[in-house]
Amino acid sequence: MDDLTLLFIACAAVTYATRCGGHLILSRFGTIHHRVSAALDAVPTAVMAALVAPSLVTHGPAEVLAIIVSGLIALRAPLMFSVAVSTAVLVGLRAFI
Repeated sequence: MDDLTLLFIACAAVTYATRCGGHLILSRFGTIHHRVSAALDAVPTAVMAALVAPSLVTHGPAEVLAIIVSGLIALRAPLMFSVAVSTAVLVGLRAFI
């Protein structure tokens, strides 16, 4: 196997282990505190912000507009629809900008 394949397998294993580990740890508790639950509910938003923020700063106006469109659509529509529309917007804007 080449290095890239090993890296991919290692990343997949670590991701799987951390996700299973979190479920195993939380399953040991009967109930969790409401603050812990609120913090866990905020994780997806925090991760998305951490992934998107560098693009807002380092890329051009097409990326910024696509992120804004995606955020506005995500307020009302399912995630996959938001991703599909924002990708189409990004491709279209890159063609003209």
